[in-house]
Amino acid sequence: MTTTLPSIAIIGAGAMGGAILTGLLAPGVTVSGGIRVTNRTEAKAALVRRPGVESFAIESTPDANFRAVAGAGIVLIGVKPAMVPDTLAGLAPALDPAAVVVSVAAGVTTATMESIVDNAVLRAMPNTPAIVGRAVTGLSAGSRADEGQLALGRSLFETVGTVVEIPETQIDALSTISGSGPAYVFYFIEELTRTAVGLGFSPEQAEQLVNGTFLGAVELLAASHRTPEELRLQVTSPKGTTERAIAELQAADLKGIFDRATAAALARARELAEGR
Repeated sequence: MTTTLPSIAIIGAGAMGGAILTGLLAPGVTVSGGIRVTNRTEAKAALVRRPGVESFAIESTPDANFRAVAGAGIVLIGVKPAMVPDTLAGLAPALDPAAVVVSVAAGVTTATMESIVDNAVLRAMPNTPAIVGRAVTGLSAGSRADEGQLALGRSLFETVGTVVEIPETQIDALSTISGSGPAYVFYFIEELTRTAVGLGFSPEQAEQLVNGTFLGAVELLAASHRTPEELRLQVTSPKGTTERAIAELQAADLKGIFDRATAAALARARELAEGR
């Protein structure tokens, strides 16, 4: 399958912008008109300078952002949330009227973006597995974006994983699941690894046991077409050891813990949206 996208500007090619850039350079992806990216320093610009990519450093090219967005069909805003309004205000005069502006910044609404630029805007919430092409991205359209422009955004983020189109009212909730979710998984791995060490395994052995188990379980889930519950029950023999362990997790009210954790994350997301 081949994905064809118009010329793209990435303003702020840090961790997430760099991950998306990698997806754009993957086999099967064609960006007609080229890719232009900007970063604040020459050192950072050098990190993403590769064939097919024109990389600018603002410290050495003050009009770097203007150069990058000139004629671009998609403008991806990858700067920190607090910098988005000023960045958009600076870019507005140089944007092609037909360009789609896409932000990956948490807490910056499409209404805020639309108050600064006249273009169609999209808001995206990819997660860190974008670095390895396994992102889950929530995608919301602003009031001016039509179906074709939303489809363009979907194609952009499908280069680094899967895309879920949602109304913007759900994007903060999504951030507590797929956005923060990798941290939850890593935390489980941390704690189970500590438990393995406590049972007498070396740190290296514990890492092999736990990392391999998580990776294998996820791959089994992806390949089996069974639900997580069905796969759990397959491992959980009646009156066996796993059943006893699962009973302890259930007694700890794991569902309630997740409810409270995501509620706390959602409350913080709303605070950030209010500038607090």
